[in-house]
Amino acid sequence: MALRPVAGIPGSATPGRGGVLDAVVRWVAVSELADPTPYLEGGELLLTTGMRMEGDQTQYVARLVARGVAGLGFGVGVSHEEVPAALVSAADEAGLPLLEVPRETPFIAIGKAVSELLAAEQYEEITRAFAAQGRLTRAALRPEGMHAVIDRLAKEVGGWAALLEESGEVRHATRGANTDAVVAELTRLRAPEGATREGEGTAHATGDTTPAGWGAGRAGPLPASLALSGPGEHIVVQPLAGGARPRGFFAVGAEEPFSPVTHTVINAAGSLLTLAMEQGRTQLEAVRRTRSAVLELLLGGAKEQARAVLRPLGGRLPEEPLAVLAADADAIETLEPHAFAALLGDDGAHQGAGSLAVTLVAALVAEKAALEADGPVGVSLPCGYAPESLHGALGQARRALEAARSGWAPAIPLGAATGRNSARANGRGRVVRFGELAGQGLLGLLDPAAVQAFAAALLAPLTAYGAKPDLVGSLRAYLDSNGHWDAAAQRLGVHRHTLRYRMKRVTELLGRDLDDPGVRAELWLALQATRR
Repeated sequence: MALRPVAGIPGSATPGRGGVLDAVVRWVAVSELADPTPYLEGGELLLTTGMRMEGDQTQYVARLVARGVAGLGFGVGVSHEEVPAALVSAADEAGLPLLEVPRETPFIAIGKAVSELLAAEQYEEITRAFAAQGRLTRAALRPEGMHAVIDRLAKEVGGWAALLEESGEVRHATRGANTDAVVAELTRLRAPEGATREGEGTAHATGDTTPAGWGAGRAGPLPASLALSGPGEHIVVQPLAGGARPRGFFAVGAEEPFSPVTHTVINAAGSLLTLAMEQGRTQLEAVRRTRSAVLELLLGGAKEQARAVLRPLGGRLPEEPLAVLAADADAIETLEPHAFAALLGDDGAHQGAGSLAVTLVAALVAEKAALEADGPVGVSLPCGYAPESLHGALGQARRALEAARSGWAPAIPLGAATGRNSARANGRGRVVRFGELAGQGLLGLLDPAAVQAFAAALLAPLTAYGAKPDLVGSLRAYLDSNGHWDAAAQRLGVHRHTLRYRMKRVTELLGRDLDDPGVRAELWLALQATRR
């Protein structure tokens, strides 16, 4: 509270601003000592009758000012009939508020009055804090959720607020948010021990500490909150969803330092944001468990039941022919937006240690979806929803993933490092197709010259036919699509009837039955050899 109401002078100036009567009073103390400062903490209204006060009072006042005393009340009519002129002069020169206390006003009455004013002020602050918490809670119930809480928090503190991802990426921020300073500080904390980065202002760790989790590479405990101070700006940063690894951060900034009430409001906003984040993750985990159950139904041959379970989630299964993608469990977050993805454990379709992220996607866009993953991905050959087909494709994807993890890569012909192969090299993770994996392994066992001669002889009738239509390319697309007419036709950009005509010509020119598995194997081997 300010000294002004204690003096009985009307006004509503903000404590800490304006004249000397706006000094903040935290308590009342009475002392007749020549130097009472060893018994003061600062912020007191000191009352005295001046029993030992004689002569120059410059040193006495200087000690009070240095201690941070809010004001001096001098009781007249006991030791002095009026306030000594030397004291008035010293107080005026030092800027110390000096009040004259009449004889009829007991010091105890002043102490009671200040206590009542402080209690009223604290009650008003608590009321304001509760009201602010109510407004924040109502904001949390709005459709905008966490964004609405951030917007409301900025208004409550009279500044700005921002919500950041675990990585430090800004998720939502109000106008004027100094997110650059926040991101820079988070980046500094993530740096390995010993690495420093210059920045504006000073960062102070506050509160308890949590294990290293604010950033990889830093050892030892890290602060549970940060206070950044700079010219004309004060910022508080807090992690969300506490623990060893925060799942996000929020920051609040204002021109003036935050009061205890404002800190209470900030903490309340942090609790609401953490609750909203945890609820969102709980819902996401429930959805993922449902998807794992859907995958289990599909592997068991219950396709219609799987569709029925998935329908309330707004999800859809891809149409046949489809491909199975296998990736590490961490890749689930990047694969989910693009296709049906579920976590599959080592002993069934459930989440747990050793889980894989299994994705079902239309065969035509399998590689495009695979390149969205952060990490290695194995891609199966085209398949259907029949249990044996789906189980086989899952096994193919697993084996391709193992090859991708080991760094295996298909041989790329000279001058062919463009298109699909280039996409694999430049993607965020290594992508390996099972078809290429199996073909590369078989060809590696054979003599290259013999294989090339075999391929040239077998495909000679097709290459001699000419490039229009491209019978070799059409045959490759047909075999790569596992004999699925629609998938192969779409890959070539032709009608399936056109493809059927071309395959009829291939059969006539080669004098071989394409429905014979042995013939298909020989042709596939020859086509793979031409890619080397």
